Amino acid sequence: MEEKEVLTPQEEKEIIIKTENLGISFRGLKAVQNLNLEIRKNQLYGLIGPNGAGKTTAFNIITGVYKPTTGKYYLCGEDVTGLSQQEICKKGIARTFQNIRLYNNMSVIQNVMVGMANNPMYHCNLAQTLFRTPRFFKTERAMRQAGKELLQVFGLYELRNEQASNLPYGKQRKLEIARALATNPKLLLLDEPAAGMNEEETRELMNTIRFVRDKFDITVLLIEHDMKLVSGICDEVTVLNFGQVLTQGPTKEALANKEVIKAYLGGDDEDGNN
Repeated sequence: MEEKEVLTPQEEKEIIIKTENLGISFRGLKAVQNLNLEIRKNQLYGLIGPNGAGKTTAFNIITGVYKPTTGKYYLCGEDVTGLSQQEICKKGIARTFQNIRLYNNMSVIQNVMVGMANNPMYHCNLAQTLFRTPRFFKTERAMRQAGKELLQVFGLYELRNEQASNLPYGKQRKLEIARALATNPKLLLLDEPAAGMNEEETRELMNTIRFVRDKFDITVLLIEHDMKLVSGICDEVTVLNFGQVLTQGPTKEALANKEVIKAYLGGDDEDGNN
């Protein structure tokens, strides 16, 4: 049996997200099984595979949408298995979605402020909110100012009062990332961020993801089908197929793996979930 690598305390501290034999079954169907990830601080990490491989299901486990049927996972060394979506968000995991999920009838700045709701820095209790106390108005001003600063970073400041649904597609993607960052995450999960983008928008997105990683000192885990984007920004990848790991490691090596090439060429049809 292969000996398990023993990490130093400093190396353990650098691991942002770790999964141990993580899996989930739906009525006997093993959607994800034996998923083992170790993603370190400031990495850009890809979770890739053909349609139906289990990628989004894995995201849903990590963000608390689903509770795993096997295994555990840890955020910065803390066991967060089985916590609710809200608790997971408070711990420091944020995500975007394959299909953009903005509050379309709210303004750009309001969308970002919603993302701050779980941040203890901007907490108001029920009484302070209901009776609009000075504390409530002070908190709202602080949230709005922080939201403006975040929108400035993404080049959306001038559009802060626009309705979110009026933004062009690429800017809606940026707004969704900005809203996720408003939760002050340690780990940002991006689910097919380049979906529906043209080449120019995809290049701009690549620069945005790198910028976000460096500016906010966070770790990024992304699902993506655009292999140019994956090979262009991901340090390492894990490749899934039918819920199982085909290979994982440095991106260039993983993408050259014969089994990976075979899986992509013979992938299943889109199931709407992965």
